[in-house]
Amino acid sequence: MTDALHIIGGGMAGSEAAWQAAQAGAQVVLHEMRPTRGTFAHQTDHLAEMVCSNSFRSDDDEQNAVGLLHWEMRAAGGLLIEMADRHALPAGGALAVDREAFASAVTDRLLAHPNIRLERGEIDHLPDQGHWIIATGPLTSDALGQAIARETGAEALAFFDAIAPIVYFDSVDMSRAWFQSRYDKGETEEERTAYLNCPMDRDQYEAFIDALLAADKTVFHEGETAGYFDGCLPIEVMAERGRETLRHGPMKPVGLTNPHAPDVKPYAVVQLRRDNALGTLYNIVGFQTKMKYGAQATVFRMIPGLQDASFARLGGIHRNTFLNSPTLLDDQMRLHSRPNIRFAGQITGVEGYVESAAMGLLAGRLAVAEMRGDRLSPPPRDTAMGALVHHITGGAEARTFQPMNVNFGLFPPVDAKGGRRGRRDRYKAYTDRAKSAFADWLGAQARDAA
Repeated sequence: MTDALHIIGGGMAGSEAAWQAAQAGAQVVLHEMRPTRGTFAHQTDHLAEMVCSNSFRSDDDEQNAVGLLHWEMRAAGGLLIEMADRHALPAGGALAVDREAFASAVTDRLLAHPNIRLERGEIDHLPDQGHWIIATGPLTSDALGQAIARETGAEALAFFDAIAPIVYFDSVDMSRAWFQSRYDKGETEEERTAYLNCPMDRDQYEAFIDALLAADKTVFHEGETAGYFDGCLPIEVMAERGRETLRHGPMKPVGLTNPHAPDVKPYAVVQLRRDNALGTLYNIVGFQTKMKYGAQATVFRMIPGLQDASFARLGGIHRNTFLNSPTLLDDQMRLHSRPNIRFAGQITGVEGYVESAAMGLLAGRLAVAEMRGDRLSPPPRDTAMGALVHHITGGAEARTFQPMNVNFGLFPPVDAKGGRRGRRDRYKAYTDRAKSAFADWLGAQARDAA
């Protein structure tokens, strides 16, 4: 290989793509526009900076599709999952990370790699030659977004993505709040007490809902008509769908006992998850919001335990752009009209940090194989990675295409041997089948490289 692989975007997908390609021997030029040009959501110039949350979600690789995706990324030598494991925080059965330490570690590893060169600055056009991966994520610059739209002959689809606020722990009233993971989940005491809980009685909940509905919200400009991704809805939008919606979502009171009043069942509970290793910062779980800053401080201080809260960051909302990938990309993740360009990450219509990194991992490997004159087949559809890439490159209905997290509904059904399977047995069958298929896929690559 004499040509370099150029990757636009140093987020989750771009960082993982760069690592995979460099590890395979390719020379990589990673283009990141920050800090030359910033974004609404990012706070640093680190690569792989986490914005909306600090969670990689469930780490259960036998009963959960995203946990299975973790397993596949570990098996494939994924950098981001390695750094997530190194900088993990207690979070029950989830994989949450110290986001600052995580991004710093990823940046250091990439910059230290002899095959990777980082170039700061914006790329505002689609290159005509060479091997390129566009992994610009949900905040693709206007200029590059317009270039993509001109090339594809259609405007990119978009939705609005919201960010949850972060609270300083020393401002939480621990005479009202308590530590406990839901259902005491976790193998260690630290994991079983990974979340802060703030209880509400019915009157407090009803007053909170009233305040949410009445609060000043961000008003979008004319023409900004995109919807929201259901996995990251602002809490006000959930409240507008019904007054009990939050009690069955992020504020559900189940699996928790308030030690300050053990005989009183809370009507609703707000949970906060540790955001850094020091335990000085906690993010309010599921509380993405489009409320204006002044309204946020007022409304969130209605939560018992947060009445004197100080905020390290308030919530926000930004536009999230993605392609209609089923019509625009081939099974190698290349743009039909410009096969020298691949896309990876959230811009392809996958949702979530893990899914974005996984598509970067795959794009990097596909690109290197092509640069060597080979063709690498994507992972089998039985795998989490294969199910995702199949969904975005042809498995989804193009007319109604929307961003998607990995889930077992994307997998080919498992055979119900011996009659109907229960859910746990069915999920275990999915993951057992996937691990075998993914190991075979990796093994074939190793044999070809030998």
